[in-house]
Amino acid sequence: MKRITWLVGAALMLSGAGAVARVDSGKAIAVALADPARPAEDIARDAARHPAETIAFARVKPGDRVVDFVMGGGYFTRILARAVGPKGQVYGFMPDEFIKFKPEYGTDQKAIAAAYANVVAINGSMGAPALPDKVDVAITVQNYHDMHLGLFPADTAAKANAALFKVLKHGGTLLVVDHAALDGSDLTVPGRLHRIDPAIVKAELATAGFRYDGELTILRNPADPHTASVFDPAIRGHTDQFVYRFVKP
Repeated sequence: MKRITWLVGAALMLSGAGAVARVDSGKAIAVALADPARPAEDIARDAARHPAETIAFARVKPGDRVVDFVMGGGYFTRILARAVGPKGQVYGFMPDEFIKFKPEYGTDQKAIAAAYANVVAINGSMGAPALPDKVDVAITVQNYHDMHLGLFPADTAAKANAALFKVLKHGGTLLVVDHAALDGSDLTVPGRLHRIDPAIVKAELATAGFRYDGELTILRNPADPHTASVFDPAIRGHTDQFVYRFVKP
């Protein structure tokens, strides 16, 4: 809670319309994290996942239209729903391929859409998501590497990146959070370790037309050897993760 308060306080020190937007955003994120409807297991993960800083870095604000690309169990979907408020909209995308592999993903997606009036559930192929146009922000958390798993065609990431570029407004933000692999790792690593070389992400998104716009280092862990699967008990929950922001010019 101290970090959330700091975010709001820092915004108050700024000037002009941008300061007002940041104050509104900080307050909305604080309210979102305090939502009594959030599951206890989600709240327990906040200390490790730093959602307040992550969402603020993505420039999410009240009234925004946001895509949660591969929403998983909905950890960020719930927070985003409260952060954008009743005038905003969150599109929770879950690939058909994931739901086929684990039906609970579909069940969770429907339950969250039913619980939050401003959440819309979207399905479809990972490489051909049926997303709405003119969204302000898209985020994908710990899932970019999945597009390079063997169960997907080799061009899945390129197609998904093109789709995200198309639906974002000019000036819109794409936030990518994922587990870092060793520098120079090839694309066999995502399937083995569920990690990806951050340089690959930058290169692929540049090809799609995105402009790299900075990194939030709060999830970095230099003690991670980067050689174990993210599910290895020795490193699970403490992996070195990159948080990159990209912009559609």
